[in-house]
Amino acid sequence: MRAQSSAIAPASIAVEAPDQARTRVGTLQAALGVVAFSLTFPATAWGLEGFGPWSLVAVRSVLAAVIAGGCLLALRVSPPARRHWPGLAVVGAGVVLGFPLLTTLALRTSTTAHAAVVVGLLPLTTALLSALRVGTRPSRTFWVAALAGAAAVVGFTVQQSGGALTAADGYLFGALLICAAGYTEGGRLARVMPGWQVIGWALVLCLPLTMPGAVLALTYEPVHLGVHSVTGLLWVAAGSQFLGLVLWYRGMAAVGIPKASQLQLAQPLLTLVWSVLLLGEHLTPAAPLTAVAVLVCIAVTQRARG
Repeated sequence: MRAQSSAIAPASIAVEAPDQARTRVGTLQAALGVVAFSLTFPATAWGLEGFGPWSLVAVRSVLAAVIAGGCLLALRVSPPARRHWPGLAVVGAGVVLGFPLLTTLALRTSTTAHAAVVVGLLPLTTALLSALRVGTRPSRTFWVAALAGAAAVVGFTVQQSGGALTAADGYLFGALLICAAGYTEGGRLARVMPGWQVIGWALVLCLPLTMPGAVLALTYEPVHLGVHSVTGLLWVAAGSQFLGLVLWYRGMAAVGIPKASQLQLAQPLLTLVWSVLLLGEHLTPAAPLTAVAVLVCIAVTQRARG
């Protein structure tokens, strides 16, 4: 019996090892995706040093679509079924066009630290729209935490803006809503196709708008190429818009959405760090405190959703 047990033990260990390795790799991929997303606002601020807001968003989307289209062609991925194209259009409107444009317009006058705190509310906004879209009924704890997080962000923006919301705040709150809609629809589509294909086809679908938009914007907005502006453009196109999402979705597939979402809680705080290190911004005490408060509220809503 002892010999038989010892013969079985190595086999069980051999079976468990690949799962553990897959979890470690998936966690690393999801974490790298969060790091990529946290650099989006600083990279956008760099890009605005040499590009106008419309040019930056349009060129960014075109470059990301070229990368995504090349991957789809290289892997010979078949186009999605016709019934999925309306959903992809929502993803494109929210994630490819709306969120980048509105946040870029906001960052012309807002600091990246301020924008990071406001957009830190995105997981809560997405959860609310997802509940409405799917028809679920979140618990009372969920709603209390969500409203507390929203109140913290609104209080922060009013305090930072001298008692009234600015145009930049309007852009950021609009970006929250439209991006949450894109995330919600993308999450639904990710159940029937790989997540990277969702963003890939959404980028390709937007090309008829972004390609002429880039040409038109570059005609009217002056361009001053520099190390910062080019680096910022390349990062938001390849890093934020495509590579970050590929890593994020692969990580979620390996470790599951709940565990990956816990990693995303660090994104606003990481952006605050990048805003200091890369842009030399000076943080007010309210910024990290509000970011932590929102983080706690998001953690409560996730626990309340089970």
